[in-house]
Amino acid sequence: MAVPTLITAVLLICVGVMGYVNQDPDKMSPTALIPAFFGGALAICGLLAFKDGMRKHAMHAAAAIALLGGLGAPYPIIKRVVKGTDVNFSEPAVVSAALTTVICFIFVGLCVNSFIQAKKARRAAAKS
Repeated sequence: MAVPTLITAVLLICVGVMGYVNQDPDKMSPTALIPAFFGGALAICGLLAFKDGMRKHAMHAAAAIALLGGLGAPYPIIKRVVKGTDVNFSEPAVVSAALTTVICFIFVGLCVNSFIQAKKARRAAAKS
C-alpha cells in the first residue's frame, strides 16, 4: 500500500495546487492548499511504509489522515447547501472539495481492504 499512498498524495497535492492557482485573484486564500497539506502528510506516511518495521503504523496513520480529509473536505459544499446558495460545480472551491472527498474516501476503502487482507493472511499463516 505504500505506492497507492504516494499516488493518492500526488493527486491531493495536485488538487490543492490547482485549487489555489484557479482562485479568483481578488480572493486568494491559502485554505485552497488544504488538500495539498493532506497530500504531504500522506506522502510522508507512504515513504515510511517502505520500511518493514514502520509499515503497519504508517498505513494506519495514512488511513486516519485520509479519513479526516474525507470528512472535512465537503465543508464548502455543505456550507453552501445550509445557506441555501447554489452549489456551482464550476467553482474551484467546490471542485476541490468534491475531488478531495472522493480521493480520500477511495483511499480509505483501499486501506480497509488491505487491512482485512493482511489480517486474513496472518490468520492463514498462524494455522499453518
